Amino acid sequence: MSLTPDKSPANPDSGGGLARAGDLFQLLRDGQARTRAELALTTGLARSTVAARIDALIASGLVGAAGEANSSGGRPPSRFAFNPAARAVLAVDVGATHVIVAVTDLSGRVLAEQRLAQDVADGPEPVLDSVVEEGLALLDQAGRGPQDLAGVGIGLPGPVEHATGRPVKPPIMPGWDGFDVVRYVQRALPVPVLVDNDVNIMALGERTAHWPDHQNFLFIKVATGIGSGIISNGELQRGANGTAGDLGHVRVPRGDDVLCRCGNYGCLEALASGPAIAAELTRQGVPATKGSDVLRLVAGGNVQAVQALRQAGRDVGDVLATVVNLLNPSVIVIGGSLGQAGEHLMAGVREVVYRRSLPLATSHLRIALSVAGDQAAILGASQLVTQYVLSPAAIEATLQAAG
Repeated sequence: MSLTPDKSPANPDSGGGLARAGDLFQLLRDGQARTRAELALTTGLARSTVAARIDALIASGLVGAAGEANSSGGRPPSRFAFNPAARAVLAVDVGATHVIVAVTDLSGRVLAEQRLAQDVADGPEPVLDSVVEEGLALLDQAGRGPQDLAGVGIGLPGPVEHATGRPVKPPIMPGWDGFDVVRYVQRALPVPVLVDNDVNIMALGERTAHWPDHQNFLFIKVATGIGSGIISNGELQRGANGTAGDLGHVRVPRGDDVLCRCGNYGCLEALASGPAIAAELTRQGVPATKGSDVLRLVAGGNVQAVQALRQAGRDVGDVLATVVNLLNPSVIVIGGSLGQAGEHLMAGVREVVYRRSLPLATSHLRIALSVAGDQAAILGASQLVTQYVLSPAAIEATLQAAG
């Protein structure tokens, strides 16, 4: 049975055994096993109504038996719980020079994963063909087939119009502008395909896996480019055109004479990205061409590299100080390849943010390194899909289609 929510969900007030089964399912998504009686008590629904909806969810495979509860006399009642193994998700992280493809279950647990050396500048068809080919191979490796696939989540290293999944004038993705990623992938994999900016899905993955109790959360990616994913009141903020969080092209005061690839002067990316730090080190007589060179020099104890990375942290902090005053997050997580350098970058960020932001805004602010690391995007791409296909409306539509 497909989990493609391509029909309008049932009217929740229309009655019938399947109406609002999607809402009941949300109670079970936490993985806790419950009896029909417990669900009836929680929801206020009649036991017969709960039983009908549970039966429909069991038939879909999304809910399964989970043992028996203690009996107070007579036959012990059965417990039921969410079955994340019911379907698989293809999660994809497309970077500037790599693609990570993974198969997860509906809880985000990675079942199989592969990293490919692939330049995004090769164009959409070669990159997406590799994604589909590797995805099918990984499904087979995980013991699953295309019929088990609930959806595909893809993160791209540039602005994305989330409603259509089309990249919008991405600066490092020649040939991708306006490309219909969703339709192209669906020619081979006819399931829901969700596409978003890579930093947005990193924010979603990091927060879901490691900071679920924080409703106001920022994820900052510092790598070849610089961007942020903004979660406010528990919701990912994309803005009117999908460009919310583009910190890389915010002006930094000390960069008046530094030209950015966007054509403006003084952009954060032109001073604090991996290539920018490498270029500054080269000017100082320390040869470097990219962020990985910077990390290698820092790991080797090169003082100039350490100082340059700390200054990059200060530049990032300059921009974040304003963001903290504006959005008042409780957590800022620093990720991306340069985040792997740990405390050198963080020291610069903290130095400026805590000095420049309002005391009230920083009184409970945590600034931390990414816990998920290079898994953040995969976790977020998986979460992007499950939020969609396991929503109440999607579950209603799925059960209606099956019925």
